[in-house]
Amino acid sequence: MAPVLFDRGLLVRLARLSAADRLAVLRALPEPELRAFHESWAIWAMPGQREPEADWHVWLIRAGRGFGKTRAGAEWVSAVARATPGARIAMVGGTADDVRKVMVEGESGLIAVAQAGETYRWRRDAGEFVFDSGARAFVYSAEAPEKLRGPEHHAAWCDELAKWRYGDATWDNLMMGLRIGERPRVLVTTTPRPVPLMRRLLALPGLYESRGGTGENPYLPASFVAAMTQTYAGTRLGRQELDGELIDDVEGALWTRDLLERQRCGADFGLPALVRVVVGVDPPAGTSGDACGIVCVALGADDLAYVLEDASVSGLSPEGWARAVADCAARHGADRVVAECNQGGEMVRSVLMAADCGLPVRLVHASRGKVARAEPVATLYEGRRVFHVGAFPALEDELCGLVSGGYVGPGRSPDRADALVWALTELCLRRRVEVGVRVV
Repeated sequence: MAPVLFDRGLLVRLARLSAADRLAVLRALPEPELRAFHESWAIWAMPGQREPEADWHVWLIRAGRGFGKTRAGAEWVSAVARATPGARIAMVGGTADDVRKVMVEGESGLIAVAQAGETYRWRRDAGEFVFDSGARAFVYSAEAPEKLRGPEHHAAWCDELAKWRYGDATWDNLMMGLRIGERPRVLVTTTPRPVPLMRRLLALPGLYESRGGTGENPYLPASFVAAMTQTYAGTRLGRQELDGELIDDVEGALWTRDLLERQRCGADFGLPALVRVVVGVDPPAGTSGDACGIVCVALGADDLAYVLEDASVSGLSPEGWARAVADCAARHGADRVVAECNQGGEMVRSVLMAADCGLPVRLVHASRGKVARAEPVATLYEGRRVFHVGAFPALEDELCGLVSGGYVGPGRSPDRADALVWALTELCLRRRVEVGVRVV
């Protein structure tokens, strides 16, 4: 019987549908056509799942859960086996059970991606998968790195490397045995964690990296993606597990990721009655449209402070960022706007007043550095006095970049963090002590 050919026009039709309608169409396909679609991986795989065209030795797919890392790994290993009869391929996971249940027997594992007419033998107890071509894949566990000392391989697939128990020893033994053939290669599929081996991997010369997030997979149920986004978007866990970001702490930082997670309450948190609402502003240094930090905080009747919004903007004229400040103040009913005036002086006040003549503006002049001003505010977090209502990734990245020696976070300057510091100083610290701040 002649093989059923995949209808490329189906991809065009699927791309126009919602995730739910797309799945419904696929499920309604006759079995031969569905099989043909399933086997046309090279056509419908997402860019981050396709093997790089450039020459590479290590290919890292660093992505969130549900992106399709396992499918990409199984398809790549199967392609290697078809192209290289007799190849020896290492399959390395956190445990031998992980390799068996996910990389081989899972819904997107080697068995699932085998094409019609291909035979295979899965010797589960021996930890050996024999392909139709005669190529063989062997099961290895990061709990037993010594078993990789000695065996040689043409290629390797390493899954969830960031959670390997003995990661460095496992990796080193694997790489020393990756020496058969003219072009030995290793594919790593993982959700990242800030472990030493991840940092080593990212620093490798010749590394090719693909990135992806959970929401990029069009074949996931929309309800699942929506639920994950609503619950975890912007949090450290969500950025790591859904977006595939490597979230790490900087040594000596005033704020740590764990501290911010501890001081976070969900967007559906029932706020107490608000006693005061302040918008902190760190204006751009000039009129060229640099970033303007705008952060709104509130003091509750429980005497705790709550960060309500990061409304910072970039690339706007003075009139533009001033309007953003006024809009933020109006949204939250702010009774005070606190703005630094080191650069611009009365110009800052006049621009803000022009945007809203009723805006209660207080100008402050900083005579101490950003880190020195931030230290007492960080102490408020440590004392459980400040909570973030929801997640503010860009702001939190800047906070975690403030260290005793200066600023090592993203961007040239911590504009958002500085705005937060001004707001919380006004809200919680001004009555107690005013050091290094001159009111204008």
